[in-house]
Amino acid sequence: MAEDRPKRIAIIAGHGGLDEAYPPLILATSAVAMEMEAAIFFTFYGLFIVHKERKNRLKVAPVGNAAMPVPVPNIIGILPGMTNMATGMMKNWMKKANTASIDDLLEMCIEFDVRLISCQMSMDVMGIKKEDLIDGIETAGAASFLEYAMDADITLYM
Repeated sequence: MAEDRPKRIAIIAGHGGLDEAYPPLILATSAVAMEMEAAIFFTFYGLFIVHKERKNRLKVAPVGNAAMPVPVPNIIGILPGMTNMATGMMKNWMKKANTASIDDLLEMCIEFDVRLISCQMSMDVMGIKKEDLIDGIETAGAASFLEYAMDADITLYM
């Protein structure tokens, strides 16, 4: 690590559920508040976090989610409405805790100069175009993100 530069965090966001969108955004904004450089690489379903239309429709899947507060047997989790119920429950928790919304966190990331990088290959595979994504996001390949991550003090996959 070079001593003349700030510490650096590199985060890979590869999941697109509501419960999976908060950690990379919160960690990146927290890192910047601690005077670190931060970048998030959005790949595959993680692209939905920065997708203009999908970011506000992220869901929490109760099926196979061992972290649900009341264990939901898979047979109950697949019933119609259970995903919406789990999503509503999480949104309610976040609101009660005065936690910033996904939109607010994305705005903070942009304001605080967090590098938001969409994976070009994942975009091609999933048929997502640059104009489908929020303003302020870069598009790059894995090699470009690895260039950044090579000098990271912390690297996380979420």
